[in-house]
Amino acid sequence: MEERMKEMQEQEKRVQTRLGKIRHKLAILSGKGGVGKSTVTANLAVALAQRGYRVGVLDADIHGPSIPKLLGVREGKLTTSRTGNQEIVPVEGPLGIKIVSLDFLLPSDETPVIWRGPMKMAAIRQFLADVAWGDLDFLLVDLPPGTGDEPLSIMQLIKDIDGVLMITAPSQVSQLVVKRAIGFTRELNVPLVGIVENMSGFICPKCGAEFNILGNGGGQKISEQLGIPFLGKIPIDQRICEDSDDGMPFIVKHAETPAAKAFMQVVEKVEKYLEQQRGRS
Repeated sequence: MEERMKEMQEQEKRVQTRLGKIRHKLAILSGKGGVGKSTVTANLAVALAQRGYRVGVLDADIHGPSIPKLLGVREGKLTTSRTGNQEIVPVEGPLGIKIVSLDFLLPSDETPVIWRGPMKMAAIRQFLADVAWGDLDFLLVDLPPGTGDEPLSIMQLIKDIDGVLMITAPSQVSQLVVKRAIGFTRELNVPLVGIVENMSGFICPKCGAEFNILGNGGGQKISEQLGIPFLGKIPIDQRICEDSDDGMPFIVKHAETPAAKAFMQVVEKVEKYLEQQRGRS
């Protein structure tokens, strides 16, 4: 038991050493599934990389990892460093984005991950402790929906996390559940960078008219009710789904669309938030 405790303490020291080389750590969370959280994460990572930042993405959705597919590196494999210190080398994605996901370790698409909490905690701790992230400007952590083991592990292990981006959809159901996720961040005293409303209206590519298929203004309402910054609305665009299926980041292929511009506006607001935090500190 003592040896196990000592091993965990050493591992957590390595976590802090690794994270010390990363300027900004952001978690992307949603109250419920199906709101496009991973798609938002992947496109924000590419948007940051396009602005010249060194970016890493940790896919912490243990049961449903999808970041490798979204960034077109599904065939990648995690390897160990040749230096002999057993470092895990991330897979390199578009624009040099460093990616780590359990998906790289699964033998097939049909392989389920049937793990309880302690195993998930151990996997996340190892990803943070033993991955050779190197010097990064941003590490984005894509979390599963809800407030279970994975989000709790990340909040406890990344002690200097810059904050959480909360993803929601316009519907009333999404609003209800995301409020609980916001309560989760507040209980843990984790900063909330702001809310992103995804799938916010469909803009007709022919006439430009907007149709609120899934409702209207859910993220804005939560922002006003709870006093949380609103980072923007990303409209529905069928090409986001098509590009995701093809492993091509949407904002690369369709940079001039309203949705792509909305992603860039979210990044700009995140930059401003971080600048304000630096000024206060």
